[in-house]
Amino acid sequence: MVEAIKWHGDHLELLDQRVLPFETSFVQCRTAQETADAIRNMVVRGAPAIGVTASYGLVLALQNDASPQAFHAACEVLAASRPTAINLFDAIDNTKEGLGNPAGWQNPAAEAERIAVAYHQDDLAKNKAIGRHGAQFLAGQRRVLTHCNTGSLATSGWGTALGIIRQLNEEQRLTQVYANETRPFLQGARLTVWECQQDKLPVTLVTDGMGGHLMNADMVDCVIVGADRIAANGDTANKIGTSMLAMAAHFHGIPFVVAAPTTTIATKTLTGKDIPIEERPHDEVSHVRKNPITAPNTAVFNPAFDVTPAALISAIVTEDGIFHPPFKFN
Repeated sequence: MVEAIKWHGDHLELLDQRVLPFETSFVQCRTAQETADAIRNMVVRGAPAIGVTASYGLVLALQNDASPQAFHAACEVLAASRPTAINLFDAIDNTKEGLGNPAGWQNPAAEAERIAVAYHQDDLAKNKAIGRHGAQFLAGQRRVLTHCNTGSLATSGWGTALGIIRQLNEEQRLTQVYANETRPFLQGARLTVWECQQDKLPVTLVTDGMGGHLMNADMVDCVIVGADRIAANGDTANKIGTSMLAMAAHFHGIPFVVAAPTTTIATKTLTGKDIPIEERPHDEVSHVRKNPITAPNTAVFNPAFDVTPAALISAIVTEDGIFHPPFKFN
């Protein structure tokens, strides 16, 4: 199992996911700004991993300047790095609440470090629980289609959707994983396939447009995806391309399962229409590894996420158990 986030007491080391699987290199962060840059530039990605990384970013902020003013400035810098991932805001709020009123601070950097380490460990435990609950929901042998990357690279380890897939494999019930390439950043082709190969899982790479064909040809039993934000009604924001998989699965009567920790559920976000959708640089679409693939000056639209309506979701699996429609999280 790959360890993508490493805390060294005075700096954070992140596996650079932009260059996988062809190169293994690490980025070191020693300030909150460097941590925010790593999140924004997708050195690290995946909502749970972003939350853990932000927690350590706040430790670095306090190690450099323990004043309340500097701390709150660091919170704002980190919050602006990836606006759709609700775990980012959960991690910031968790540290704020743990530190309490600045008037009572004694050694805020040490306390923030304790909070961040606990947050990191808690996410891993949640991943394992999600895997168990999800495997229980999906009875029998399974051929799974998944989208983006939801494994140890996107979390503290093990994974959410990929954690369920790993659990199915441990129970000897996994027969095939189909991994969408996940344009434009290719998290499926570069990261999910690589993780599956590391664990010797039976994986086949497919293009993003093949999901409907796989279902129509009876090659898939279920679709399992992660989430970056889940609204109070169950509407789910995940990597762009997720919603069309849900539509195809719904048409074919195939279970469409969302796997995420409860920290991804934003009960103050009433519906998917209230979820901010990040738009990323146009060259991510018009270029592949800095090589142009379309005519110069082509207009590009590049939202990083889409919203899958709750009506298309068969179950939302969390560490607390399985939620069924109509979704109520309180």
